[in-house]
Amino acid sequence: MVNIIFMGPPGSGKGTQSVMLASELAIPTISTGEVLRKEVEMKSEIGIRAKDFMNSGQLVPDEVVVDIIKNRIIEKDCDNGFIVDGFPRNISQAIVFDQMMESLNKTVDIVFDFAIDDEILVKRISGRFSCLKCGAIYNSHFKKTDKEGVCDTCESTEFVNRPDDNKDSVTKRLQVYHATADDLMEHYEKKNLLYSIDALKSVSSIFGRLIEIVQGLSKNNN
Repeated sequence: MVNIIFMGPPGSGKGTQSVMLASELAIPTISTGEVLRKEVEMKSEIGIRAKDFMNSGQLVPDEVVVDIIKNRIIEKDCDNGFIVDGFPRNISQAIVFDQMMESLNKTVDIVFDFAIDDEILVKRISGRFSCLKCGAIYNSHFKKTDKEGVCDTCESTEFVNRPDDNKDSVTKRLQVYHATADDLMEHYEKKNLLYSIDALKSVSSIFGRLIEIVQGLSKNNN
């Protein structure tokens, strides 16, 4: 059993890797946004509480967010472990999450930090564009179409950019991330749980490193 947290700025590739690792280990990936939406849609007691805060324009309190995650963690498919992607977001959430895990007699076993230079991230995200017809994704800095203005996959000439994938928006998102990330990394480093992952490497290389670390932990625990 292994319980994992994925940390990293937007565009670092942690979402892709969390899905791959979850499939390999046969454990679920937990996204706070998805879990929150599910509780609200189900009109559960905690979902109603969360919606009240959202409707009034307030942030959902850390305790409520953690309770929502708790409801997900106690489900049967999490018995052999889970991956939490992008949570906790700040040190107060981390502390409440630690307390919740302790109450369930569970522990966080690994925290993966996807490290990448901000300048490269800005280019990686702001340079993204996709084919309007088939959805193939390209990048004006790193992965251009073979023939300018023509999709390699379907030969369409229509492309689209996400509205929030502009340089100013990306820079602000990174500033928000860094405002809390250092404290989080220090928190998990003190617990000897933090592993830095070079997010510039290939998808297969990163995945291999994740597997290596997880398998190493499993051997040490046996």
